[in-house]
Amino acid sequence: MKFTITYNGKSETFEKKVKLIELTNDDKNIICANVNGRIRELDYDVYYDANVTFLTLADHDAMGIYEKGIRFLFVMASHLVYPGIKFKMTYSVSRSIFAQLISDDGKRSLFVTPSMVQKIEEKMREIVKADYKFERLIKTNEEASKIYQEFNLPDKNSILEYRPEKTVHFYNCNGYFNYMYGRMVPSTGYLKNFKLRFYAPGILIQYPRSEYDGKIPPFKDEPTFSDTLINAQKWSSLVKLSTVSEINKKIKDNELSIVELINLCENKHNRMLCELGQKIEDQIDTIRLICIAGPSSSGKTTFADRLTMELKSRGINPIRVSIDDYYKRREDVPLDDDGNYDFESIEALDVDLFNEDILNLLNGQEVHLPTFSFKENKRTFDRKVILSPKDPIIIEGIHALNEKMTISIPNYLKFKIYISPQAQINLDNENPISLTDIRLLRRIVRDNQYRGSSAIETLSMWPSVRKGEFKWIYATQEYANYVFDSFLNYELCVLSKHALPLLRKIDPESEYGPDAERLISLIKYFKPIDEKWIPCSSILKEFIGGSCYRDAK
Repeated sequence: MKFTITYNGKSETFEKKVKLIELTNDDKNIICANVNGRIRELDYDVYYDANVTFLTLADHDAMGIYEKGIRFLFVMASHLVYPGIKFKMTYSVSRSIFAQLISDDGKRSLFVTPSMVQKIEEKMREIVKADYKFERLIKTNEEASKIYQEFNLPDKNSILEYRPEKTVHFYNCNGYFNYMYGRMVPSTGYLKNFKLRFYAPGILIQYPRSEYDGKIPPFKDEPTFSDTLINAQKWSSLVKLSTVSEINKKIKDNELSIVELINLCENKHNRMLCELGQKIEDQIDTIRLICIAGPSSSGKTTFADRLTMELKSRGINPIRVSIDDYYKRREDVPLDDDGNYDFESIEALDVDLFNEDILNLLNGQEVHLPTFSFKENKRTFDRKVILSPKDPIIIEGIHALNEKMTISIPNYLKFKIYISPQAQINLDNENPISLTDIRLLRRIVRDNQYRGSSAIETLSMWPSVRKGEFKWIYATQEYANYVFDSFLNYELCVLSKHALPLLRKIDPESEYGPDAERLISLIKYFKPIDEKWIPCSSILKEFIGGSCYRDAK
């Protein structure tokens, strides 16, 4: 039977199945391929009419596969150089992976040495040069358990009981077995581009990023971001909620344990709000603006509501001003590189009117604040407010920490808050869960709940949202006076219930099939919990519905 494959601008007819790698001329810059809309490994056999687009590290889907390969390479090299050693990996500063050396029982963090970093990197380079093949295997859960025991991977063993399938995919690389919950490159020779950096107490693993056109981003230390991640990791480890199996074990299939889990996480937020409220109260004589910013689906709106209540309990009565109400009419919004309205740009906002209103409020004048209707594409001015002399203004929006947004107000009058889920949670020690994917899941659920949007509609907008975040938001984090971690360690047990049905509606062969597959593989392990015990003031309610701030209005 003949079939035609179209690739690299040409069409070729074949009479027997062909592996994708045979069409690449051994170009190791090619990581994977899009075959009729589906992401495939280069070892995949094509035996039907197909349109094939080869992907490099400049492509997001290829970068994800490469990153999994780098993690496999790192733990393989560590195993060979220091048998029995254990690392726990998390996403970290400078868009890299942080590998923390942990004790055999997993209860203590240990310090690596520069010489350890050097020896592991040398072994990684040696493995890359040897170009060992990645062999994909399918094992039963029972067989997988024995392999995990053989390679001293008890954390992977503990997740097997929550795996809905009865088989596990493995990769064998020159006798070393492991699994990174996703596809791999054909061989270690593809993994030549990485950097290891001693970053006490552990190791930073830098790898290429698609948003840097497939290059490794220049290293940039981010002390504020780093401290937030360290604190999140410490708390998760302290209360034993840092992995899927630890979270699932807390549930124990009874309501009392679920209530305890929810309250444990919500009390962390309560404590942070109390701490933040005290900081603001101590400086209230010089604070006139409280600026709240963060990337999409961080929980900014609910957080601003809760902070308002926290301050009111201290006799401080702020006025809320939403930056979103200062959007220009659609026809005045600039276009992005693709010719679409760029609503993420600060140029989409009436910055001059915003600064005028803020200054008038601070001068004690009565101001008619705008309310912008996206549906009607216009502003109305039906909210009259006046600010008392000692009370601050809370401004909330993605550009709240951008100096251009409040250029008329000197910095010493501002208290800046950055909010985002700073999750330090793993499937197992070697497979951290992406902070970005957590926000994406939140948005998929929220868009469906409040806008009736499908998962595909949300996924189609996400690249534009991410582009705006890189351009306008992330750089402002280091200037924050306080970083609020909006992640709740139980939330994936709730989001999974809402998101899985939406993601499973997406055709695997569609353009968004790979994204759906990735997100499903992330959340399918979490045991669902009854959400009736979640407080109505929880940040999570902003996404699943039932918020006493939003739904009671």
